[in-house]
Amino acid sequence: MKTQLTKLTVALVAALILSACGGGGDANPVARGGPPLVVDANGVSSFSSTALGLSMAALPLEALSVVEKDSLAFMREEEKLTHDVYALLDQRWSTSIRVFGSIANSEATHAEAVRQLLLRYSLSDPAATLAAGVFQNTTLQGLYTQLTAAGAISLIDALKVGAAIEEIDMIDINKALLGIDNQDIVLVYQNLLKGSRNHLRSFVSNLALQGVTYVPQYMPAADYQAIVGTPVERG
Repeated sequence: MKTQLTKLTVALVAALILSACGGGGDANPVARGGPPLVVDANGVSSFSSTALGLSMAALPLEALSVVEKDSLAFMREEEKLTHDVYALLDQRWSTSIRVFGSIANSEATHAEAVRQLLLRYSLSDPAATLAAGVFQNTTLQGLYTQLTAAGAISLIDALKVGAAIEEIDMIDINKALLGIDNQDIVLVYQNLLKGSRNHLRSFVSNLALQGVTYVPQYMPAADYQAIVGTPVERG
């Protein structure tokens, strides 16, 4: 998996830098009920279903390309994976730390935001009948097994898994955005990116409290520092 990620194009890296610095324009210029993403004092970032619904309703329903359809199906399962890993790690480590449960709850809203896009475009939901920890996508199934095993070793390993997941999510979302122009999908994906940046900051902060300096496992060091060197993003 790591070998595949190192083959990202220059365009993808540029997109990641742009996203980390908050560039690329306003992804939600027509919000009607406030920002779709609600961020608490700890950086936990959850979608407001009301605000997101109003924002999407104000945007056109555009034709979907095959790339966009495939992206939505993958992203639905990837957000499910993020939730499922954190929920399992919370069961293991909840007596020591609360971050996994808090972020698992927020990730449920991320998965729901992508599901709302599937509903909006009358697409089937690949995760509709899947139990926790089960995925149609074989790559994600293998990733779930790998991450949950690593996160069971120690609390520090679990926190590193959380940070790694957020790195992977950002890389995948930025790669997807290179082939997407539908405004409502861009709206959701840009807010998913903001949530991932905030959650990465949270895991890194929790590792620091454990006396550990996190070293990025997937993204370039400069891009990582551009995120963790800036405050939690709100609104």
